[in-house]
Amino acid sequence: IDSVVLLHLLNSKAEKLGFSLCAVNVEHGIRGKDSLLDSDFCAKLCAKLNLPLLSFSVDAPSFANQNGLSIEESARKLRYDCFYSAIEKGFCNKIATAHHKKDNMETVLLNLFRGTSLKGVSGIPKNLNGKIIRPLLSLSKKQIEDYAKENNLSYVIDDTNLDDKYTRNFIRLNLLPKIERIFPEAENNVYNFSLTARREDEYLDRLAKETVFLNEDSATISLKTDEVLLARAVVFALKNLGVEKDYERVHVEDVLSLRRKENGKKITLPKGLFAIRQYDDIVIFKQNNKDELNFGVKLTSFSFNGKTYSIDNAEKTKINLKEGLYLDQDKIPKTAVIRTKKDGDRFTKFGGGTKSLSDYLTDKKIPLKDRDFLPVIADGNEILAIFSLAVSDKVKIDNQTKNILKIN
Repeated sequence: IDSVVLLHLLNSKAEKLGFSLCAVNVEHGIRGKDSLLDSDFCAKLCAKLNLPLLSFSVDAPSFANQNGLSIEESARKLRYDCFYSAIEKGFCNKIATAHHKKDNMETVLLNLFRGTSLKGVSGIPKNLNGKIIRPLLSLSKKQIEDYAKENNLSYVIDDTNLDDKYTRNFIRLNLLPKIERIFPEAENNVYNFSLTARREDEYLDRLAKETVFLNEDSATISLKTDEVLLARAVVFALKNLGVEKDYERVHVEDVLSLRRKENGKKITLPKGLFAIRQYDDIVIFKQNNKDELNFGVKLTSFSFNGKTYSIDNAEKTKINLKEGLYLDQDKIPKTAVIRTKKDGDRFTKFGGGTKSLSDYLTDKKIPLKDRDFLPVIADGNEILAIFSLAVSDKVKIDNQTKNILKIN
């Protein structure tokens, strides 16, 4: 009834409001012959109204078994895949679904019972990604039924809507009638509550985003961020670094636990991400590959951990210390490699004095998140150069230098 009312209502307004209308039907493969008869009803109704119809047929039960989903979740996933497919094919540019106030009430209660955040009790969005719209969302179920009666509309009833083994149906058939007997305005009140929750949720999201400093492969969040916003800031950072759906609440809690950990403590996250406590910040960053390259004269340009570096020959008369680092090629052993730091690495500072590489990087205030990914030229545990930072006293150029290399 909801979809028939939506179709009829939009069709009656299309010319006046200046849009064209078509229809999409998804047969879910759940109810056998009855489901096919319902699709036939859709085809005849669209033919009667002279509206184009795009039909899909999916196998929701098989998809549910293969992906560990309930039939409800499977049907919804496949249905929305079909909707977005219709848009991508150019059949339409928006899909209107027939959700109404009672659907919204069911969604709020379902999420609440399962355990949710403010976002979960925000109900069904009226506009989803600019592609899915819900024109009937502010209407009650009774208003829809009255409209169908007043316009003498025929419709079919999906038998699965009467089966309370499905979670949403259990709420609809068993809980809502009892709730509404005691609270007649429950449908409206829950709808108004969900609108308030959505506005406040969106406001908190905006505040949280302002606390996150983003760049291409990392996100930094100050630990001075208010606790109410910190979890939202973490979720925002994860999504911007490519973890859209693979994170769970436990991952967010793991990141938040860094507040109580010592400086430098690191945890692993999905999609090759790490989070590290860096003084008064939490930094979430992408894991890069730690390659090891043989160092050679012919190695003029290379990519390492997602960045590009160069090694060029240079002349003494054209040295510009602002453009790169310079070293004596003949002082570099043939066994040298380009790699990242390892335990036991030591570095001889320009002018003398040897330190562990970790201590040297600390002195230079190199962020913890970057230290494991800085390329170095190393011979065993002897660090001869640190790209973009320093050259060891052992390979510095002097008056006897004949062959100069510039690294950048």
